[in-house]
Amino acid sequence: MIISSKKLVLPDPANALPGRDTPMPVINHHFVTGNPILPPFPPGMEQALFGLGCFWGAEQKFWAHPHIYSTAVGYSGGYTPNPTYEEVCTGLTGHAEVVKVIYDSALTSYSELLKLFWEAHDPTLGMRQGPDIGTQYRSGIYTYTREQFEEALESRDHYQQRLTEAGRGEITTEIRPAGEFYYAEDYHQQYLAKRPMGYSCVIPIELSGRPRYED
Repeated sequence: MIISSKKLVLPDPANALPGRDTPMPVINHHFVTGNPILPPFPPGMEQALFGLGCFWGAEQKFWAHPHIYSTAVGYSGGYTPNPTYEEVCTGLTGHAEVVKVIYDSALTSYSELLKLFWEAHDPTLGMRQGPDIGTQYRSGIYTYTREQFEEALESRDHYQQRLTEAGRGEITTEIRPAGEFYYAEDYHQQYLAKRPMGYSCVIPIELSGRPRYED
């Protein structure tokens, strides 16, 4: 199989696809939790944004976590406004496939979500995850507050130490403030709940020892 090198390198903003002004229409109902996937959300809810490969399996990991109010899949980290899935797959939007997580901050913590993130995929693979290859599958943490950003950096250092001790490579996860989140097409939302036998490629990484981020 021949893989285009263009899909392994982020595009220059000037060469990104133009996109459109109209947001992607989605049904405002989570197939699993029954809660809205569009804001506004109830008081006490906070948001987090993660990219860890194909968003079908990634979203399933998060909606199954305790005290998650809602999740949604979409595109972020790139340049093209309101992209389609087909456009993202070209590698010319700059976006990663991501999961937005709405969680009850009184019942679960951002550190618990970080633990799930790091241990649910391999953050050392660069522009791929498992057999999925391309910039859209890169690992990323996109933060909404300074506290999230600092906690993400601290957790990265912790997991890098554990990976090094296990003989693994360097973490390639990008950590930066969240940009615009664009909802993916409705059929992608909670895909594996609607199609339980559907494709999922979220491969937990092997780590030895007891994780620190488990409170």
